[in-house]
Amino acid sequence: MKFRLNRNDKKQQETLTPWENYQRKAAAQRKQAKAPKWVHQAKRIGDKLPRLKHQRNRKLVRRLTILLTSFTVVILAMVYLISPLSHFKTVTVTGADVLSAQRVQRAVQVRPGDSIFKLWGHTKQFERQAPRRNSRLKQATIHFQRPNRATVHVTEYVTAGYVMKQNRYYEVLENGIVSEQSVTQPKSGTPVYGNFKNTKRLHQMILQYAKLDSEIKRSISEIHDAPNKDNPNRVHLFMNDGNEVYASIPTFAQKMAYYPGIAAKMKQKGVVNLEVGAYSYPFTK
Repeated sequence: MKFRLNRNDKKQQETLTPWENYQRKAAAQRKQAKAPKWVHQAKRIGDKLPRLKHQRNRKLVRRLTILLTSFTVVILAMVYLISPLSHFKTVTVTGADVLSAQRVQRAVQVRPGDSIFKLWGHTKQFERQAPRRNSRLKQATIHFQRPNRATVHVTEYVTAGYVMKQNRYYEVLENGIVSEQSVTQPKSGTPVYGNFKNTKRLHQMILQYAKLDSEIKRSISEIHDAPNKDNPNRVHLFMNDGNEVYASIPTFAQKMAYYPGIAAKMKQKGVVNLEVGAYSYPFTK
């Protein structure tokens, strides 16, 4: 600890011996040590006050920053929720052949104007439920495109033919479901199913038909249920080339794969029997 001396002290110090000089400084230190504690505490607190004030200001600035940031985020979120950006502007449908875009949108439950938060995190659920709402839908895939667009790609069940009821043709899909809407004339390239009094047998027949190649499908004109004592699962087909075919429902798809080769070897129109083996004979026999 250093002590400041006035001029008289300096003069006296010059006349004092080193030992006297040391004694004088020691006495001054003892006097300083006997000072009240509050003097020292006041001095220490005075030194700390600027630092405490600085820390307090930093905490205040930090709290204000957090509050202002939170408030700004909430305001921006509210503005976004009520803005057009948070709703689908367009919902594009691709892959549909028969179904209209509006019917697909109703099936997937995603339409223009719907909130995009309706879809976030629930895409797979909407895709699974779509075929249940429309029997023609085989599969639906939803793609979200930022900021507010969506594309729905669908795969439809193909028409497997028509069933005639009260002089009207009702479309049958490859999943075995008969449409509720009827037409006056069936679509070309698909067969007409006749005499199927058992719905289960008709469904089995349609599922077998769905396994055929496209070329063989287009070659069939009519499929009739024709069971007999020997084969309760027998069906009778009328082909577009003039031939007729007898086959069995459980092995229909497998055996019909041989038909093009057999028909090509026939010298005249006739019957192709695919019930047990695979052979043909002319109508005149």
